[in-house]
Amino acid sequence: MPIVTSTELFKKAYAGGYAIGAFNINNMEIVQGITDAAAELKSPVILQASQGARKYANSVYLVKLVEAASELHPEVPMVLHLDHGADFDVCKDCVDNGFTSVMIDYSGHPFEENIAESKKVAEYAHEHGVVVEAELGTLAGVEDAVSVEADKAFYTDPDQVEEFVKRTGVDSLAIAIGTSHGAYKFKPGTKPQLRLDILAEVARRLPGFPIVLHGSSSVPQEYVKIINENGGKLVDAIGVPEDQLREAAKGAVCKINIDSDLRLGMTAGIRKHFVEHPEHFDPRQYLGDGRANVKAIVEHKIKDVLGSDNKI
Repeated sequence: MPIVTSTELFKKAYAGGYAIGAFNINNMEIVQGITDAAAELKSPVILQASQGARKYANSVYLVKLVEAASELHPEVPMVLHLDHGADFDVCKDCVDNGFTSVMIDYSGHPFEENIAESKKVAEYAHEHGVVVEAELGTLAGVEDAVSVEADKAFYTDPDQVEEFVKRTGVDSLAIAIGTSHGAYKFKPGTKPQLRLDILAEVARRLPGFPIVLHGSSSVPQEYVKIINENGGKLVDAIGVPEDQLREAAKGAVCKINIDSDLRLGMTAGIRKHFVEHPEHFDPRQYLGDGRANVKAIVEHKIKDVLGSDNKI
């Protein structure tokens, strides 16, 4: 199966009460871990590349890695998605070079500017058979090129969503309901709580329209513990409760973005390997342990959070 768009996948996810995992990729081992898990669990999957990933690995490598994974697992519907495209030119470059889905993130700009840029991207992408995600509302946190201070983050206004989708023509919408980028999403001692009421109101106003949640890593404490026990220093790393994500996935949310959890798993595997095997210097040894953790995390997300297993 060639790399596909998310159109049909989102229709099935919306109707079936599950979400598709959008996992960020940076290198071969992460691509392998994600797609091996998706193949074993018969789950569609979205592989997404951020600005930082494209700068680190180069888009050509990332596209070819995903094409290779698709060739190895032809039964798995795979989407190659641009995460947080900064402007039209970035999105156009990805449309022209093998991506099947792009996100234009103009959420930090005034409403009318967000509409204008998102519409421009949507028109160009649709002419080339590519789907488009845009964002209303702004998430706090730090991840790659995305950095928003907590006091500058704001929830999505449901009163704006119908006009935005109608005027832009985008295919899915990322909303802000309390998730956050990075591994330090919430202050210690606070109870993380997503604004599922905002999600419900957005879904009421946009019936059948696919909604996206960014910044949805749960920051599994077992991997934080492994990192800290093996020379790391992650203090007060807190993520989004998985039960709330599962609840969101049962409704209008068709795509849930996960990045930091994969980074934590990869890092935990490598750090532990170095401590337990100080004589090793072969990258295949320690990267293999990191890859195994990535696969385990994706398997857990697919089965226990997204509900997308056995959907192909």
